[in-house]
Amino acid sequence: MAHTPSDPQEGQQVGDEFSDVEDIEDIEEINTLTELGTTLIQAILEREPLVNIQDLIDAGAPLWFQDNEGISPLYAAAYVANEKLVKIFLADGAVWNAVDNFGNTAGDIALSMNDEGIYNLIRDAGIRSELLLTALSSGSEPPQSSSSLIISDGDISAVGSTDAFLASNLQYTVDAHGQEICLLKLEDGSTVGVMMGWEREIMSRTVDELCSDHPRLEGGLRVLNVGFGLGIIDGFLQRLPKPPSLHVIIEAHPGVLAHIREQGWHQRPGVKIMEGKWQDVVQRKEFLDLGRFDVVYTDTFAENYYELYKFFMLLPNLMAGPEARFSFFNGLGATNALFYDVYSRVSECHLSNIGAHVSWSNVQVDGDRDKERWGETRKYFTQPLYHLPIAQLKQTV
Repeated sequence: MAHTPSDPQEGQQVGDEFSDVEDIEDIEEINTLTELGTTLIQAILEREPLVNIQDLIDAGAPLWFQDNEGISPLYAAAYVANEKLVKIFLADGAVWNAVDNFGNTAGDIALSMNDEGIYNLIRDAGIRSELLLTALSSGSEPPQSSSSLIISDGDISAVGSTDAFLASNLQYTVDAHGQEICLLKLEDGSTVGVMMGWEREIMSRTVDELCSDHPRLEGGLRVLNVGFGLGIIDGFLQRLPKPPSLHVIIEAHPGVLAHIREQGWHQRPGVKIMEGKWQDVVQRKEFLDLGRFDVVYTDTFAENYYELYKFFMLLPNLMAGPEARFSFFNGLGATNALFYDVYSRVSECHLSNIGAHVSWSNVQVDGDRDKERWGETRKYFTQPLYHLPIAQLKQTV
């Protein structure tokens, strides 16, 4: 009896056989690409002539390939200080932010060797990539791309997802050193600091840069802060020589709002607590009726850069002219020197696009005592210097 594909049993057998053939072909392709990629990296490290390396690329050696140690062709080119190869690889689409098994990128290798030329090439490629991805995402959800760490990282935990964070439980406690801390406990049992005491110096410097010589300080500034956390920056704002005449705090997390009430912030003169996500609050008539602000600051948790970018777009309608000042907690990519540099510059480009000038200052945050003091809860910021941005709208004619 002849069987047709409609026979369930035979159809399954034919499908399995076809699948097996596809699997074999996939394995063979993977093996070929792995061999070509490995050979390409070895050729670069052995400083073979450019013609040999180009032959391997023409033969299909993938520039995205990483060996068992996480070394990529771009990484190898940076290691042997071959600027010409770095330019070729970046032009052909090499992944600028690929990390090795120790978390180092090709840019980090160049930086460690004081190779400013190669470092700048890789950094600038990263800036172009991120600016392009943000432009492509304008007016829609950001595209998912493995080459971007700033737009969206696909994390749906309470660290990477706003909705998951807002549904999470926070713990306000006091550590062994007597400092108040706010912790988020993750599903794996680990904890992440939503706000920690080591940020206090950053917040103090930020308020100083935003307010100390502000021309409207003596009359009482109108300030907006998005994201309360421990209320560190709000505390510094309240301790200005002249407290703010209006101090608006936008906060969405139920646990933080409960903490705000316990601390009596609702009763403070001039303080107005607005509950909800900032994306919703800024559209409410109650908020719009408040007018514009002399100082605007934002420090939200579990929001990706795309949300910060959207906040940038609102600034011309939030800031009270060229004398008004804006800052944000700049933790963008702060687990890696290259990422931190790239994303700081990307944010400056986007602020420039809305008509703002950005000035930068550095805050030292790498004291040995602090590292020991805050331990694992400071994983999200490992750089020795904090880059503090202050933006002002440019004067229009």
